[in-house]
Amino acid sequence: MTVHDVAQRLPDVPVLRDVCRSIAMLEAVLNPSGDRYYSFSRDWSETEEIASMRNGSGDEFDIIFAAAGAYVRGFDHESPMSPYVDDEPWPGVVDSVPGVFQAYVEEPAFTDEGMPVVTACIWREMGSDSWQAGEITFPEGHADPDGSGWLFQLLTEPTPEAFQRFAEDYYETTIDINALRHVYAQQPLTRELITSLNSGVDMAHVVREAAAIGYAISTDLTPR
Repeated sequence: MTVHDVAQRLPDVPVLRDVCRSIAMLEAVLNPSGDRYYSFSRDWSETEEIASMRNGSGDEFDIIFAAAGAYVRGFDHESPMSPYVDDEPWPGVVDSVPGVFQAYVEEPAFTDEGMPVVTACIWREMGSDSWQAGEITFPEGHADPDGSGWLFQLLTEPTPEAFQRFAEDYYETTIDINALRHVYAQQPLTRELITSLNSGVDMAHVVREAAAIGYAISTDLTPR
């Protein structure tokens, strides 16, 4: 799989945004104090939101949701397309990023001393009917040369079942699929649902995280 395959499989921008919020909300409940794989901030700037993945081993992605559309950058540190090989991005990865997203290519948080830290890049301008990626000649002999196949696996398979497989493996625990379906459907968090996912989590923490993510909570969690 390559970024071109991912571009064919990603859901539309509003659906992708909801999936990212659901994943981040579930992680905030399941892992309230530790380093999380997935996060989401509705206040990356006054006009932009960001979804992120960090696996703790140097692999990552970021998705910027803005009025202009959505911009996705991923980095697999073991990819043969790593910019650290030649101190510049692999040819074609970011060469044709539209001007409306160019600031994200150069964003200090996504660069290393000015060099874009990226092996996979996808974008979709507002009003477009498809995701786009650059014209790239991929290195031969690699099933997933840019890392996009595994980096974005929960986004190209945006289902509660996919998250369940990830989370049960990562957290080594059983997770109620009905609770995951509730959150993937963007239904408000309830005290009962949160407890079913993590009986020891602090409810005030979950309420704060929900506010930061922009996820709805039920009246039984509303501060009085």
